[in-house]
Amino acid sequence: MLNKAYSQLGLAMRAGKLVTGDEIVLKAVRSHEAKLVILAGDASANTQKKFRDKCGTYNVPLMIGFERDKLGSSIGKPERIVLALTDQGFAKMIRKTVCNLSEVEYIE
Repeated sequence: MLNKAYSQLGLAMRAGKLVTGDEIVLKAVRSHEAKLVILAGDASANTQKKFRDKCGTYNVPLMIGFERDKLGSSIGKPERIVLALTDQGFAKMIRKTVCNLSEVEYIE
């Protein structure tokens, strides 16, 4: 099931509906462009706190629990810690795919 989510992230990247990188994702959250933020489970405690707080403030759903190397390879980039989906359709599709997985901590 998680492999399906990684494939969907790759599809979103090819469609231009995904942004990556600390500052770019924070900008998307602040401007309400981000529909879902995905954070690697092995991100540092400070990074996790920063994105929990920011997403909570701006009411953006946050998923934590993916692996950074698989996040990167799924979108054709090196390791990635944080991604944001900017399309509601892709966000809904990925949320539906990983909703019942125990490997992913889901916060809304």
